[in-house]
Amino acid sequence: MVVMMQTPLLLVDMLKRAETYYAHKQIISRTSDKMIHRLTYAQWGKRTRKLAHALTKLGMEKGDKIASFAWNQHRHLEAYFAVPCSGACLHMVNIRLSPEHISFIINHAEDKMLIIDEDLVPIIEEIQHELKTVEHFIIMADGELPETTLPNALSYEQLLAEADETFEFPTDLDENTVAGMCYTSATTGNPKGVEYTHRALVLHSMMLSMADTFAISEHDTIMPIVPMFHANAWGMPYAGVNAGANQVLVGPQFTNTLILDMIEQEKVTKTAGVPTIWLGAEQEMEKKPRDLSSLKGVYVGGSASPKGLIKNYEQKYNIPYITVYGMTETTPIVALSTYMSHMDDWDIEDKVAARATQGLTVPGIESSIVNENGEVPWDGETMGELRLRGPWIAHEYYRDERTADAMKDGWLYTGDIAVRTKDGFVKITDRTKDLIKSGGEWISSVDLENGLMSHPEVFEAAVIAIPHPKWQERPLACVVVKEGSTVTKEELMTFLEGQVAKWWLPEDIVFLDEIPKTSVGKFLKAKLRENIQEIYPQLTFG
Repeated sequence: MVVMMQTPLLLVDMLKRAETYYAHKQIISRTSDKMIHRLTYAQWGKRTRKLAHALTKLGMEKGDKIASFAWNQHRHLEAYFAVPCSGACLHMVNIRLSPEHISFIINHAEDKMLIIDEDLVPIIEEIQHELKTVEHFIIMADGELPETTLPNALSYEQLLAEADETFEFPTDLDENTVAGMCYTSATTGNPKGVEYTHRALVLHSMMLSMADTFAISEHDTIMPIVPMFHANAWGMPYAGVNAGANQVLVGPQFTNTLILDMIEQEKVTKTAGVPTIWLGAEQEMEKKPRDLSSLKGVYVGGSASPKGLIKNYEQKYNIPYITVYGMTETTPIVALSTYMSHMDDWDIEDKVAARATQGLTVPGIESSIVNENGEVPWDGETMGELRLRGPWIAHEYYRDERTADAMKDGWLYTGDIAVRTKDGFVKITDRTKDLIKSGGEWISSVDLENGLMSHPEVFEAAVIAIPHPKWQERPLACVVVKEGSTVTKEELMTFLEGQVAKWWLPEDIVFLDEIPKTSVGKFLKAKLRENIQEIYPQLTFG
């Protein structure tokens, strides 16, 4: 017996809510060094309807894949809703992937149209002959349509000028219709495609408005620095529209200076990005202080944050520094390090240690950490693989046989090795493929990295395993120091001694100019391991 209304959860209802209740709220969009647009949600809603109408006239049909290749700006946000509200799927293509991977995922998704930021057109021009399914290239520019070798190139703004702002979206969509799509950043092999349904995106957006998550509300001005082409910009654009928050979209080629200036000028309350963003912002603040008193929180994920960095934001700037955890496969947010009430009286070191974990699993998601003995105890020490399930967790990869490796028994096996603290917080200690097994015992590369990055002269640190004739594997630390630093290997070893067990200490420390990263800023340890003999010529295999 059905006792409640079976109303579908759809993105179109979020759009209508923004148009109706938050018509006056603003979207501040930087599209170049010389151009910042200010639109109300009412104006944005009309433009979004125009885009939907224009794409429909071009041949967009329900179930089609329409790709975006763009920065964080208002036109991208229009596509975020125009495409899925029409029953098609927006495929957000990661602009930082290699040309080979870009052409692979566009072909694999069978994208019918490609919406491109003006300054990114040359990337697509270079691979245009490899794209088998794209019928129209739609260029987003503030001025006239730029010269291009792309066939069937169209002006985004001209299409909107000829479209109907009262266009009505279809009313027969199912909440399980695919709305969006992203591909993983591919540390090995080709990227894997993940599809998101309307239901998943709506539920995830509602979760982001909960008090113990991002708490996004109508009172906020949010600024997602995490790209809109990566894991839905952590869901912030959708949640912002749903809640009626002002949105600041930073556009192309932003800098630390620009980020801080926009926070100060627009009185941003919540923002999100990877740790390198906040490391760079801290260095910029030392050169030129800004008024960041509007900030109620920076949300940080993608890789581990140095405890010193967390402490500075919390104490020096009085800004909550909240670690978040998620994956492309999880829409993406599934955990974050919001303080619990019993932590209020903790000293700063204990609080920072809690912030440095991935935190408490959010409502709606079930997490489990398992090893060969079953579920691990809440002791903060026993390691196992983190697995997840819930309404915004992917059930399969798009047309990819690797589904069987990750989605088993109703769970997503993340590949992340974690412990559970006595407070129930998840703490990632490694990736399954990055764990270091020395003398039959596990060593956490993440803990070693965090220890090294807490040194005031260390900018970044990545730890990988190297073969050892006696112990099987030993850790090798690869370190990038801050400009002007004279810190030595011996000093760093001494610094680590007080933080980890003696047998955890790295076999050696090598200094690098940079650590290779994925397209979204994560350490690319596979590349480090590939170049191991160049990095560490002392190593012998045999």
